[in-house]
Amino acid sequence: MGGGVKGGVAHGATDEFGYKAVENKLTIHDMHATMLHLLGIDHERLTFRFGGRDVRLTDVYGEVIREILA
Repeated sequence: MGGGVKGGVAHGATDEFGYKAVENKLTIHDMHATMLHLLGIDHERLTFRFGGRDVRLTDVYGEVIREILA
């Protein structure tokens, strides 16, 4: 029932204050691409109409985070 994500995994690391990522940095586009992948949706083909043009939720930057997938 984990939804396809490995349990108990810590991906990356932060500085000593926990303020910013220093290892395996990710963007919100990566998180969206991974969530859509887990739902069975291809994030590169999913578009919606905004401002008169078709745009993607993950823009052109999102990559699926394969290291956390079960």
